[in-house]
Amino acid sequence: MSYNIAIDGPAGAGKSTIAKLIAKKKGFVYVDTGAMYRAMALYFLEEGISADDSEKIAAATDHVDVTISYENGEQVVWLNGRNVNGLIRTEEVSKMASKSSTNGAVRKKLVELQQALAQKESVVMDGRDIGTCVLPNADVKVYLTASSHVRAVRRYEELKAKGEACDLDVIEKDIIDRDYQDMHRELSPLKQADDAVLLDSSDMTIEQVADAIIKMCD
Repeated sequence: MSYNIAIDGPAGAGKSTIAKLIAKKKGFVYVDTGAMYRAMALYFLEEGISADDSEKIAAATDHVDVTISYENGEQVVWLNGRNVNGLIRTEEVSKMASKSSTNGAVRKKLVELQQALAQKESVVMDGRDIGTCVLPNADVKVYLTASSHVRAVRRYEELKAKGEACDLDVIEKDIIDRDYQDMHRELSPLKQADDAVLLDSSDMTIEQVADAIIKMCD
């Protein structure tokens, strides 16, 4: 029988890093839902579709196939048979993903794929609405958060390490704006599931957060 762990929370809370670590420790499959939305967003950008053109976005989902596989222990995101790991982590793709993910056709297609995988495999899944919509019957649900300043500093350090020019104040404003957008969107807004455990990672290490969630599985 499969065992499902759902981790929700705002941008920059460390959901993906934590989810990957838990999956590794538990021997579960890590389903990077954000990467799947980003892959679809990349397709829209490459096709020159505007984030505001909901009809074109909905129609384009018929031509998109997004899958995730593991090769040599590493996750590979496939967009129509092409490995797009190196293309989906830009700010442009991130912003398009945040907007296009509110489109009903986009969400319907990806949610079906995610649910089917969770029925077959023990998974750790992170996102904005995993515990509320995608895996409402998950065995463990966590709402992972951190202050907007802590999240901005983490993102700033990440970008700086890549050699990208960035401004901490601008990053924090973007994070606050993204939070508002995610929490107030019409379809599946970001919120803590009634039965989810609230976990603030502001003053915790990655290991401490992962261990705290693993203890919930006992």
